[in-house]
Amino acid sequence: MQTDDLEPYLSILQSAHTIAIVGLSPKPERDSHHVAQYLQEQGYHIVPINPAAEQILGERSWPSLTEAAKHHRIDLVDVFRDSAAVPPIADEAIAVGAKALWLQIGVRHDDALAKAHAAGLAVVQDHCTLVEHQRLRAAGALPA
Repeated sequence: MQTDDLEPYLSILQSAHTIAIVGLSPKPERDSHHVAQYLQEQGYHIVPINPAAEQILGERSWPSLTEAAKHHRIDLVDVFRDSAAVPPIADEAIAVGAKALWLQIGVRHDDALAKAHAAGLAVVQDHCTLVEHQRLRAAGALPA
């Protein structure tokens, strides 16, 4: 595996401490729940963003990034929503001062990512944080 294949994932995952997960489901069988639990087990502080839940994985759930940012410094916004929902999420990520915006597998929005990138955020789309974290660990780029 070439080193350049690991970027930008490595820099994002190394610098993130708090990950807001937009669309995090309280249902253990959902991908968002599994990914969030994995990230939590790796030492990241997860901040659930789901207006329909009070608590997920032992963390208070917030109705929006804006509300969560009043209580947490958000480094990475990880999105488990339909592609059509991305533009306002990207705008919120910019507004709350997030360092990165990550769209999960199957989630794409070139214009919203271009806007976030222009605002200084690192951006990834159509990739899974769990898969990339495991890939980086296997390559020795992140601690096991």
